[in-house]
This record gives sequence, structure tokens and C-alpha cells, in this order.
Amino acid sequence: MSDIIKEIENEQLKSEIAEFNVGDTVKVHNRIVEGEKSRIQIFEGTVIKRQNGSNRETFTVRKISNGVGVEKTWPLHSPNVEKIEVVRKGKVRRAKLNYLRDRVGKAAKVKEVVK
Repeated sequence: MSDIIKEIENEQLKSEIAEFNVGDTVKVHNRIVEGEKSRIQIFEGTVIKRQNGSNRETFTVRKISNGVGVEKTWPLHSPNVEKIEVVRKGKVRRAKLNYLRDRVGKAAKVKEVVK
């Protein structure tokens, strides 16, 4: 039974996924369907967590829009996620950045990796 489920899940995996981690600033190109029309909307923010694995893996991106914090969670292998662009790499020491929810302004910034 579980072998059949694993085969079906493996067929749904995306072949090309951008390398990104928690703390990175990313642009998520999201396909939005309105009636018969579809369009691409870009959501840019900081990745605050990645959860689970395989085809059920999700990631959450947070941004500040008009002074209000907005978070969206997407399945990594969703057909609605067109592509993920990494804008800048962040240097963090935690797997989940939930503490950013309480911070405002410069305190909510994540240090950038210098190469």
C-alpha cells in the first residue's frame, strides 16, 4: 500500500527547484487563476521556515506590506508555484525564524552572507 502512495508522490515532484534556505530573501512567482484567465503574481519576502520533506514540503515567506506583516505558505512542489528566485542569501543560526514576527524595521532584518 505505502509503495503505491510513494510512487504516486514521486511522479508529482518537480525536477528543478531553486536552492534556498531559511533566512534567504526570495521572489515567489505564484500562478493565480481568476475565472478562465491566469496570471503570475510575485511575492517577495524572507523565508521564515521550511517544513517536512519529499513532495509534502512547504515553506513560509514573510514580508511587510503597508506596515502590516503578511505571511504566505506554499507547498514546494505545487503546480501554482511557477518558480522561486533567490534575491539574497541570509545568515541565520536557527531553522525557524518565528521571532521576526515580533520585530519591526531594522530589527527585523537578516544579515546577508558575504562571499
